Amino acid sequence: MPRISSFLGVSVHLHWRDHGPPHVHAVYAEYEASISIEGAAVLSGSLPPRVLGLVIEWIVLRRGELRYMWQRAEDLQPLGTIEPLE
Repeated sequence: MPRISSFLGVSVHLHWRDHGPPHVHAVYAEYEASISIEGAAVLSGSLPPRVLGLVIEWIVLRRGELRYMWQRAEDLQPLGTIEPLE
């Protein structure tokens, strides 16, 4: 599961050829959540509220890049990284 970004103790990952809808996996300490790219909604798992808010903010700011990365993951292409939340 490639890490595409990390910030403030959060690690964000994408799986190659993962099931839809397009989403990222965010890991923070012992917490993990799958969050949709389009709606920034939690699909499964959980994060502390403050951390979830930061991840959602990052998704909204980087949505275009995340769409592009999701397509690359679908095509089994190298993913690279996305800038962290500043």
